Amino acid sequence: MSVAGTWNLTIDTPMGKQSAVLTLEETASGVTGVASADGETVTLDQVTVDGQRVTWKQAITKPMKLTVNFDLTVDGDTIAGKAKAGMFPASKVTGTRA
Repeated sequence: MSVAGTWNLTIDTPMGKQSAVLTLEETASGVTGVASADGETVTLDQVTVDGQRVTWKQAITKPMKLTVNFDLTVDGDTIAGKAKAGMFPASKVTGTRA
């Protein structure tokens, strides 16, 4: 199954649970994507897909300016893994295909 699609994510951060919408698209040059949360939409950087595993970086400004590294695995219509933001510990990420 493809990693492409729209995903409703929950990120269990040290500041509480955060919701985000992730959109991944397969293009001729690879997978691209955007993520939206807290009224902010950002383009994903360095998106890499290895089988069902997808990794990327994204720069956010809300609730504070950070670069977040995601490492998730797709299993059918669910997605799960970790997000690591700066000096904070890794956060659990779960989600479902929209």
